[in-house]
Amino acid sequence: MTLEAVLVVAAALVGIGVYGALSQQSFVMLMMGLELMINGAILALVALWSASAGGNPQGQMLGVVFMTVMAVEMALGFALVTNVYRVRRADITEKLRRLKG
Repeated sequence: MTLEAVLVVAAALVGIGVYGALSQQSFVMLMMGLELMINGAILALVALWSASAGGNPQGQMLGVVFMTVMAVEMALGFALVTNVYRVRRADITEKLRRLKG
């Protein structure tokens, strides 16, 4: 695949993620949109690094580190969503009028 094709796929992932994050009210769909945006950014980063470094695997390793951080972030986000659901029985963003109290 060429660099342009990979960047088009990365831009499509970011675009779908933005649409998913802004159009959905469910916490799970919101988190999935955010994850798609981050995956698109990681794909673009690794593709650009691969094209500029000439096959040096440091960019791929940076991508793996970013994916690990993203997995931890998503796990914490889903834990917070689960806690909000248990406490307030709110499964969509509209049910949360205020976060305090």
